[in-house]
Amino acid sequence: MIDLGKSGWLSALLEDVVARQAHAPAPEAPPLSRPAARARAYLHRALRDSGLVYGTPELPEDARRDGAPEQTLFLAVLRTLAQFALDAAVLFDVKEGPRAGQLARMFALWTGELKLADAIHAQLAKGVPVSRRLLGRVETALGRQSVSISSDRVYGLLLHNGATYVDAQLFAHLVLDVWAGRRLQHADMRRLLGVAARQKALLVEVLTALACVERPPSATVRRAILGQVEDLGLPHRLTAQLRARLRRAFVDPLDLPALVAPVRSREMRRFVVEQTVLASLVEGRRSEKEQAFIRALALALGFSAQGLRDVELEVAEFYAHHRSVVDVFTVQGNAALLGEELVGSMLGTVDRSIHVLLAEAHQMGELKFLLGRLARGQTLTAQERRRMREQLLDLAKALPAVAIFAAPGGMLLLAALAKLLPQSFLPVAFQGEMPPRAEDAATNRTA
Repeated sequence: MIDLGKSGWLSALLEDVVARQAHAPAPEAPPLSRPAARARAYLHRALRDSGLVYGTPELPEDARRDGAPEQTLFLAVLRTLAQFALDAAVLFDVKEGPRAGQLARMFALWTGELKLADAIHAQLAKGVPVSRRLLGRVETALGRQSVSISSDRVYGLLLHNGATYVDAQLFAHLVLDVWAGRRLQHADMRRLLGVAARQKALLVEVLTALACVERPPSATVRRAILGQVEDLGLPHRLTAQLRARLRRAFVDPLDLPALVAPVRSREMRRFVVEQTVLASLVEGRRSEKEQAFIRALALALGFSAQGLRDVELEVAEFYAHHRSVVDVFTVQGNAALLGEELVGSMLGTVDRSIHVLLAEAHQMGELKFLLGRLARGQTLTAQERRRMREQLLDLAKALPAVAIFAAPGGMLLLAALAKLLPQSFLPVAFQGEMPPRAEDAATNRTA
């Protein structure tokens, strides 16, 4: 077990990740011609498939026992980022080298310790191991990075998830630059760190506006939110500006269109909507005002009503299929409630010709097998869900109604459908394992 309070924990973590990677299968990436393009595509997908967009990466069972939940969660993030960096090195075909030391340098850059990163790079260039003194300084910097995880989860905002994803995107950018051999100037690094800080500040403002939508926050809530701003470790000037804007937002509603107007990238727009939907789940049920706020935010960010529903389904789907993910914020059950609401409202929109799906799926062996697993309540891997979506998209060319299942979040609807399928739809080997449905039992009693 790794203990953040003991010196040497970072070396233990990095050595463990490097050892695991030596026996891991090669990372899957699109067959693009340029290594940088393959690595970029891989990292873009991996950040989502891993769960980092929700701040809760999934790990092998034997890598989860790391003490208190907050510590386990932070170490899970570090392990996942380090694994991504090692996978990207494979895709870049980087020659063998001191991977643990190279990862330590990346983490120093990630935390803004630019001179420390230079010192580590100098030792690596000389071919000597990174000293314990420098590794200890990286440990200290990472320890400061972990503070926001333990922020007030009762009165504050659900900031961990969003802050973690912003940091993960920054780390992915650094990975691409380092393995591409680019010389990272301090000015470039400060620019990247500044972008990440401003993204976090925007998220704080949006989530604060959501928290204030029902009523003005109490003094306790205000102190908790302002305290979380300090924990984020933003630049001092940005922290002061953000605190001033939040104090105004506690009293007067924010102008959402003006707030999100600077958001240009499609990925960032989706990120803001996702994190707001996730934050709205904390209390279990969203009020009409909260739902109206989310719709207004989505509209200001250029989302259609269907686009917003796709995001909501994807959030619900993630938690429905990742029950084993470490999550200290206890939103899993509430996300499941959202999923039930969406399933109930959307299943009614499916075309009556859904029986064609059943007939066609009989001809698609893997699709039938995966549907059978869903019907038994089993979890599909990210790769299996991706293959199922591809097959559903092919099927949707002949049956447009099926497209709803291939859309983001559609797996949640498909899982609900699978539970209603006739027993004969399942693979023969499993037909005897399923309990009879209520209507089948009633038929048997009257026969």
